[in-house]
Amino acid sequence: MESKNNLGIWMDHSTADLINLNSKNKSRSIVSNFTSETKEEALIKSEILMHNKRQQMHEKFYKKIGSKILKYNHVVLFGPTNAKVELHNYLNKDLHFKDIKIDIEPADKMTDNEKDAFVKNHFETLHNN
Repeated sequence: MESKNNLGIWMDHSTADLINLNSKNKSRSIVSNFTSETKEEALIKSEILMHNKRQQMHEKFYKKIGSKILKYNHVVLFGPTNAKVELHNYLNKDLHFKDIKIDIEPADKMTDNEKDAFVKNHFETLHNN
């Protein structure tokens, strides 16, 4: 079994970049299926349908991310939208995540190097306090 450690997740509603600084391939992305085409298609049909479709797609997206989080002790969610808060609320409803510490931090759009530095800094600051 993989050793337990820290994970950073930069996310918005369309992409989640999983950043494990202890891994050889540091970053891995999960992409939401709720694209602008899906939104356009659902909008044409109706506002209620679009809302339901968005909820279903976000839930699938959050479930995929959640399955990766289970391997870690401590996770920081960061990014420019409220997707990180929605994911946190989604995970709080599931007892599988009760022993995983999850932090939420605001952040803007970032390059991959900035994301790596953000995650490294977040966990180093915690361990030094």
